[in-house]
Amino acid sequence: MPAPAVGLFEAKTHLSEYVARAERGEEVIITRHNKPVAKIVPLHAKPVLAAEDMPPFIQRTHNMGAPLVDLSRANQLLDELDVQEFLKLDARLGVERQTRRRNK
Repeated sequence: MPAPAVGLFEAKTHLSEYVARAERGEEVIITRHNKPVAKIVPLHAKPVLAAEDMPPFIQRTHNMGAPLVDLSRANQLLDELDVQEFLKLDARLGVERQTRRRNK
C-alpha cells in the first residue's frame, strides 16, 4: 500500500498528527504543487532496495511475494536489548563457537 500524500500546507497544519503516524510505523509523502518533495518516516525505518538493486537470489524470492527471511521480530528484540547485554551475549556465543570447533 503506497504511503499517503499530503500537501505542504496540510502537513504544516497537522504536523503532530503525521509525526504520530510515523511513530506508529507509517510513512507520509509531502507534496508541493502536487509533486512529491519529502517523506516523513519512522526514525528507525530500514531502507528498502529497489528490486533491480537486489542480488538475483533475493529478487527471485521478492518476485514470489514472500520475504527470504522475516527479521521484523528479530529487529524488534534487538532494539529492546541493552547494548551491554548484547555485547556480553555476543562474546559468550563466540566462546561457545570456538569451544565447539576445538571439540570437533
